[in-house]
Amino acid sequence: MTIPQSAMSQKPQKMVVSMVAAVAVAHLLNDLIQAVLPAIYPMLKTEFQLSFAQIGLIALVYQITASLLQPFVGLYTDKHPLPYLLPIGMSITLLGIGGLAIASNFYMLLGSAVMIGIGSSTFHPEASRVARMASGGRFGTAQSAFQVGGNSGSAIGPLLAALIIVPNGQSATAWFMGFALLAVFVLSRVSRWLVSEAKQAKKSQIAQTKGLQGAVLYRALVVIAVLMLVKFTYIASMSNYYTFYLMQRFELSLAQSQVYLFAFLAAVALGTFMGGPIGDKIGRKAVIWVSFLGIIPFALFLPYVNLSTTIILSMLIGLIISSAFSAMVVYAQEALPGRVGLISGLMFGVMFGIGGIAAAALGILADHYGIIWVYKVCAFLPLLGLMTILLPNSRPA
Repeated sequence: MTIPQSAMSQKPQKMVVSMVAAVAVAHLLNDLIQAVLPAIYPMLKTEFQLSFAQIGLIALVYQITASLLQPFVGLYTDKHPLPYLLPIGMSITLLGIGGLAIASNFYMLLGSAVMIGIGSSTFHPEASRVARMASGGRFGTAQSAFQVGGNSGSAIGPLLAALIIVPNGQSATAWFMGFALLAVFVLSRVSRWLVSEAKQAKKSQIAQTKGLQGAVLYRALVVIAVLMLVKFTYIASMSNYYTFYLMQRFELSLAQSQVYLFAFLAAVALGTFMGGPIGDKIGRKAVIWVSFLGIIPFALFLPYVNLSTTIILSMLIGLIISSAFSAMVVYAQEALPGRVGLISGLMFGVMFGIGGIAAAALGILADHYGIIWVYKVCAFLPLLGLMTILLPNSRPA
């Protein structure tokens, strides 16, 4: 059974908390599983005697299928809704995890990476669509809850990989099939809710929200893309290189620097959760303004202050800059109504992928000029947030 587009764009009168919670939990499970593969690259390299080029190829096909495929999935399901795609996609992830546990050669590893990536690409656009449908008009709150689930999974995944897979070997990857099975169960219930919503929608005509048009729409999407790139690049500079920066500049131990990294990531999670409800109250543009302009002084001072102030400023930066994510996702969805899947695929897929590329580029610069120099350069990135002045209202009168 397919769901009419009107149903997929439905705005419930009251938030369906159970469905928002379901997709948030599923996001946690999905991103937990997705984080396992990169976490065990060193183990796979040793066990299969792989070259760095082969590891790079696994990473490439995984990123292409997990990130760049998302907007195409979203674009298709915007026009041809598939309510059972969520559990089907997670079943593909389940097969990928199973394949990873029993792989005996490089090509089986490659195939498993492709299946895990495809599962992720089918999940994010559709689950984000469900969060919007179930939001009851509190779009930012629902997106924040959904995103915090993913952030939690990304943090837990490598930890569980270190505790379960690394000590016990490749076959222990099969334990993560349990997480995938749980996600299939949760998403099956979500799909049944989608079908019931489609039946109810047939009884009434759902009005489409008018979005932006022509050059104004293109301007809005370009500005949002730049802001997302700034956010992901700056967050990547902190999450990937913060420990190295602290160890080099303040001569901390690895254990000490990891504690401070955890504090930064906790602030990011809190900011992500807070940004959505605040955006529902004061507006998307206001949150975006505060998020990017608010961190400019903190970012500019960060490379020049002492350790205590560095920790405080980094936590404030993580809290403030992460608050804009849900606001930007909802802003783009309102600017282009009826294309929730496409927008979600672009936000969760392509921009994450570009952010990863930017992080790799920062690593190259750090090799040549040093990590402290990189942080001094990244301090100017938030100034691009001034482009927010070019954003039109996403809901014109």
